[in-house]
Amino acid sequence: MAVLGIPAVLVMMNMSVLYLALPSLSAELEPDGPQLLWITDIYGFMVAGSMVTMGTLGDRLGHRRILLGGAVAFTCASVIAAYAPGAGPLIAARGVQGVAAAALAPASLAMIRALFLDVRQRTLAITIWMMAFMGGGALGPLVGGVLLQYFWWGAVFLLALPAMALLLATGPFLIPESRASASGRLDAVSVVLSLLTPLTIVFGIKDLAVRGFALPSVGVLVAGLMIGAVFVRRQRRLPNPLLDLGLFGIPAFAVSVTGMVLVGIVLFGTSLLTSQYLQLVIGLSPLEAGLWQLPTAVAGTVVALLVSGLTGRIRPAVLMSAGAAFAVIGPILLTQVDTNPVILVSGSFLLFAGLTPFVALGTNLVVGAAPPERAGAASAISETGAELGGALGIAVLGSIATGVYGSYMIGHALPGVPSQVAEAARETLPAALQAARRLPESLGIPLAQTARDAFAHSLHVHALITIPLLIVLALLPLILWRTTPPQSPSRPEQATTPTPAFD
Repeated sequence: MAVLGIPAVLVMMNMSVLYLALPSLSAELEPDGPQLLWITDIYGFMVAGSMVTMGTLGDRLGHRRILLGGAVAFTCASVIAAYAPGAGPLIAARGVQGVAAAALAPASLAMIRALFLDVRQRTLAITIWMMAFMGGGALGPLVGGVLLQYFWWGAVFLLALPAMALLLATGPFLIPESRASASGRLDAVSVVLSLLTPLTIVFGIKDLAVRGFALPSVGVLVAGLMIGAVFVRRQRRLPNPLLDLGLFGIPAFAVSVTGMVLVGIVLFGTSLLTSQYLQLVIGLSPLEAGLWQLPTAVAGTVVALLVSGLTGRIRPAVLMSAGAAFAVIGPILLTQVDTNPVILVSGSFLLFAGLTPFVALGTNLVVGAAPPERAGAASAISETGAELGGALGIAVLGSIATGVYGSYMIGHALPGVPSQVAEAARETLPAALQAARRLPESLGIPLAQTARDAFAHSLHVHALITIPLLIVLALLPLILWRTTPPQSPSRPEQATTPTPAFD
C-alpha cells in the first residue's frame, strides 16, 4: 500500500509543483501568454487523454508492468524538462510526462481494487490512496517553494527521481501482478481519438479566450466536438471498446465521474491563481508562499480520514453534498482578497476541505462499480475525470482569468508607457512586472501596481465563476442518490462484483 501511494503523490505533485516556479521560469524562458498556459496544462491534458488507454492496457497486459514502464518514462521526461532550453522543449517534455503519469495512477488504483476485496477495507485503502493523491497536489507548492529557495526552477522536476527510483527498486518484489483473465485487441483508432478530443477542444477554447470570437478558433472547437462524437459512436460499436460507456449507466458511476470533473476544474483553476497571487501580488518568496499553503494540505488529510470513518453512519451522498455546499464559503472569501494572505489562504483552505469528501468517496464509488476485469478501465475513467477537470480548470478558467486581466489592463492603460511595453504587459502578470523593471520608476511602479490590481480583479472574477459550479456539485448527489439500493459496507465481494450503492 505504501509503494502504491508513491505514484499518487507524484502525479499530482508534478501538476502543482510548477505553480510556484512560474515566475522564475517566465523570467528565464520568456514564454508568451498561450505558451505559459500550455506549460501548466499540457501535462494534465496528456494525462487525461492517455489515461483510459493506459488503464485498458493494464487490464490486458498487467497493471504492474504498465506501472513500472510508466515510472521509467516519467523519470526520463523529468530530466528533459528540468534542463529544457526554451518554452517549446519544456512543453514537449511536460507532454511526455503526462503520458507517463497516465500509466501510473490507474495502474496503482486498479491494483488496490484487486488487493482489497472487502468493501470496508477497500474504502479505507482508496481513502489512503486519495490522501496521497490530494496530498501530492497540496504539498507540491510547499516542496517547490523549498527547492526554489535554493535552486533553479528546473529542480522542481528532479524531485520525482528519488521516489521513482524507490518505486522501480521495490515494485517488482512488493506489488503482485494483476490483469484481466481475458482481453480483446486494443483499438488504435480509439486511442488516437481519445487523445485528440480533449486537446482539440481545449486548444479552441484557449484560442477563443486569447483572440476573441474568430472563425478559426470556432472551427477548431467544433472539430474537437466532432472528433469526440466520432469517438463515442465508435465505442458503442466495438465489441471490446477502449471506453466502456455502459459503466455510465450506473448512476453512482456517472455522478461521481461528473463530480470529479467539476472538482478538478474548481481546485486546479483556483490553485494556479492563488499560487501566483501569493508571490507576484503579495510579494512572498517561493518558500513563504509554500508555507502559507501548508494548511490546505493538512485540511485534505484530516477531512479524508474523517469522512472515511463516517461512511458507516452517514450516507456518502450526504457527506459529498454537504462538503460541496460548505466549500462555497471558500470562493466567497476569495472575492474579498487583497494584500492580506490570511484571507486568500482561508478561502483556499475551506474550498479544499469542502471538496475532499467528493474526491475521496467518489473515487471509491467509481472503482467499486466496475467488475474486477474492468478495474483498470474504471480507475482510469475516475482519474481521467479528475485530471481532465484539472486541465480544464487551468485552461478554461485560466484563459478567462487571462482575458479579464488583459481587459483590465486595456481599460486602465497608463499614459507615457510605450505601446510595445503595454502590449507585453497585457499578456501576463510576470511579463508586466518584468517590463515594469525596465522602465523608469515614474512609469514602472504605476505599471506594476496596475498589473497587480488587474490580477486581483481576475481572481475575484474567477471566484464568482466557481460559486455556481460548487452549487451544481452540491446538488448532483442529492438528485440521484436514491436510484440504487443500499448494500452492506462490510460484505466481501463474491465472484460477481455487486454494484456499489451511491447511498
